[in-house]
Amino acid sequence: MEDCIFCKIVDGKIPAAKVYEDVKVISFLDIMPANKGHCLVIPKKHSENLTEMNEDDSASLINAARKIAKALSLSFGNAGFNIIMNNGKEAGQIVNHAHIHIIPRFQKDRLRIKWSHIKYGENEINEYADKIRKFI
Repeated sequence: MEDCIFCKIVDGKIPAAKVYEDVKVISFLDIMPANKGHCLVIPKKHSENLTEMNEDDSASLINAARKIAKALSLSFGNAGFNIIMNNGKEAGQIVNHAHIHIIPRFQKDRLRIKWSHIKYGENEINEYADKIRKFI
């Protein structure tokens, strides 16, 4: 994709602070991190989101994310990490190239990831499960 900033990073047209690269995936530091060490992991092949990726590319993406998360913890001694993937504008995706955020978490950091909880109505949880299973 000509206008995709992540494709330009993959092609070497835009510099990035790379931390990992293999045949299918590249990872680099986010230039607007939620915490220092915040990495992005992207497939080299352009896919807009997770559901557009083929199984091989998505498996490579999650395997690389696991490696990066472990390396972050070993490098900075962080207490934990968040893995976030926004898919679609409604979910907060800004760059339309599939990517995973790995955000190291530390005691007393100021980052808060919260959502409100809702409840299912009577038997509604089973109805939702049935709808999902029909498409798997």
